[in-house]
Amino acid sequence: MQQSYLKLLDNNKVWVKEKLANNPNYFLKLSQLQAPDYLWIGCSDSRVPANEITGTEPGEVFVHRNIANMVVHTDMNMLSVLDYAVNVLHVKHVIVCGHYGCGGVLAAMGNHQFGLIDNWLRHIKDGYDKHRTELDAITYNTERANRFVEISVMEQVHHLSQTSIIQNSWKNHKRPSIHGWVYDLKTGIIKDLNVLMDGMEDVSGVYKFDDAKS
Repeated sequence: MQQSYLKLLDNNKVWVKEKLANNPNYFLKLSQLQAPDYLWIGCSDSRVPANEITGTEPGEVFVHRNIANMVVHTDMNMLSVLDYAVNVLHVKHVIVCGHYGCGGVLAAMGNHQFGLIDNWLRHIKDGYDKHRTELDAITYNTERANRFVEISVMEQVHHLSQTSIIQNSWKNHKRPSIHGWVYDLKTGIIKDLNVLMDGMEDVSGVYKFDDAKS
C-alpha cells in the first residue's frame, strides 16, 4: 500500500521533467498568472478528468467537482467557486459536465439508503420527480439512466442561471455563457446538449432578479 502511494510522487517527478524538457519556463509562466476562460462543474468520478478529456493545460480550466455535478443553491463551496470564477477570474464560459453511468444519478433513481449521502442524492431525486412522466416512459433501464443524466445536467444549467452571481454578471458584463455537456465513458466523446444560456431572457418567472448589483 505504501509503495502505491509513493508511486504518485515518482510520477510527479517524471511529469516535471517532461514539461521542463519541452519548455524550461513552463512552471515559471504557470506560477505567474491564472486566467482561465472556463469554469468546469463536473462529477467527482475519477474517470472524468476535466483537463485530460478536453485537451487543456493547467491554468486553462477552473474546476469544481462534486458527486453528480450538482448546482445546489445552499452549497457554499460551489457558490464560492462560482463567485470567484465569475467575478475575479472573469471566465467566459461555465460548463456543467455530467457523464453516462454516473453512480450518483443511478443511486438517486433507486430507493435504497446509503447513509449521509442520501441528503445529497435528494437533490438529484427532485430532478427525477420533476421529469417522472418522460423518464418512466423509457422501457430500458440503461436508456432511462442515460436520459436522466442528460436531464440532470440541463437542470443544473438552469440552476446556475437562477443565481444572483450569474444574473448580475450578465447584466453588468454580458458574460458568462452556460453550457451543458455529457461525457461518454465508453467512447471518450463529449456530447453538447445544446442548452446554452447567456442572458436574462433565458430566466423565467420568480427566478429573475430585477435589480442587478454592480
